Amino acid sequence: MQMGKLTGKRILLIIGGGIAAYKCLDLIRRLRERGAVVSPVMTRASEEFVTPLSVSALAGEEVHRDLFDLTKEAEMGHIQLSRVADLVLVAPATADLMAKMANGHANDLATTLLMATDTPVMMAPSMNVRMWDHPATQRNLMTLQGDGVAVVGPNEGDMACGEYGPGRMAEPMEIVAAVETALADGPLHGRRILVTSGPTHEPIDPVRYIANRSSGSQGTAIANALRSLGAEVIFVTGPAEAARPTGVQIIEIETAQEMRDAVLSSLPVDAGVFAAAVADWRVASASRSKIKKTKAGLPVLEFAENPDILAEVSQMTDGRPGLVVGFAAETDDVVENATSKRVRKGCDWIVANDVSPETGIMGGSENAVVLISEDGSEAWPRMGKDAVAARLADRIAQTLGAV
Repeated sequence: MQMGKLTGKRILLIIGGGIAAYKCLDLIRRLRERGAVVSPVMTRASEEFVTPLSVSALAGEEVHRDLFDLTKEAEMGHIQLSRVADLVLVAPATADLMAKMANGHANDLATTLLMATDTPVMMAPSMNVRMWDHPATQRNLMTLQGDGVAVVGPNEGDMACGEYGPGRMAEPMEIVAAVETALADGPLHGRRILVTSGPTHEPIDPVRYIANRSSGSQGTAIANALRSLGAEVIFVTGPAEAARPTGVQIIEIETAQEMRDAVLSSLPVDAGVFAAAVADWRVASASRSKIKKTKAGLPVLEFAENPDILAEVSQMTDGRPGLVVGFAAETDDVVENATSKRVRKGCDWIVANDVSPETGIMGGSENAVVLISEDGSEAWPRMGKDAVAARLADRIAQTLGAV
């Protein structure tokens, strides 16, 4: 067994009854590679997809299946089993299992363990896109998050049922990264931080939209840096080109209004980093049909102002994050404009940068920023976006540690 980040950590893995259960075989192997001890619990439905023998062989431990096993109750009762782990991981968390968790059911071993545990719980949802989008599932999700259950995934993609959309269980290495973060002893352990990233797309008609050149790479780098320091990260992203961060909760949106709704539903958090390039305006009445070129001349587009997410969160009187960080992409008078923006919005910090075309920063791999706070401005040298993210994450950790 290798020494790794999870050496000595015990994971109680509850395997739900979905097609994604097959991924748990690789997940177990990856967790054990990093030194974790994996105690598997299988629901009856999960045995339709993977066998207890396979799970036990990979885990190197007996599979727990029955609530009323008198021998095991004499050796280690289900209450004790639920409390000796460092983390309870539910993967896949099906719609049915999420509903039982949210409503306190305890009619089998898996749900009884979840009710009896005083250990942190993490789940990796997996289900059909319609089931994921169903109001009942979303209500259950909000309840579970409110109860402190950490969430990794789901991802968007093709499904076994032939449909496409959000609902695919996160990949094993994404889950491993989330587990490492949850059990890390970094300076941000126990802190919940929201990061927004990427552009927004504001529709003109079904085939056209207003957007900007943001790649989302800086936002991804910040989310990864915060996660590496132990934070629980909620990542709200527009349709960005950049790869998504690993080991964090990802919420995909398209428009500014959708981003606002996702941000508000993710509160409360300890800090918010608003790195997204949110469109200032949208078309007031987007056409439901493609706008055709006609001899009548050019179409007239009427614009409406989008919600100011940074200002709204910064100026909250109830539930405001302890630290609110905004971004200012400027082409002229960078420090002056960003300083004015910080005061106008009411945020604690502004990370300003010059995105003039000649800098190559917008969409590039490097950044040169100025950190602006109530104490003044601090220019950082030009460096890779990962380095900028690491430096910002360290500064956030220092500040939250002092609160």
